[in-house]
Amino acid sequence: MQRSVVKDIEIKALLKQAVTHEIDDRALFMKGIDVSYYYEGYSEFKIEEL
Repeated sequence: MQRSVVKDIEIKALLKQAVTHEIDDRALFMKGIDVSYYYEGYSEFKIEEL
């Protein structure tokens, strides 16, 4: 199935579900760093342990 790059309604609906209003939450920020390092293969340490 091909999707049109012109119609962005579907992309906006998906992104709206993923956006958070807790941008000043330090724990959420650190969790995001942990997840990004995990995807890169660095799962030996967690930010909260450093």
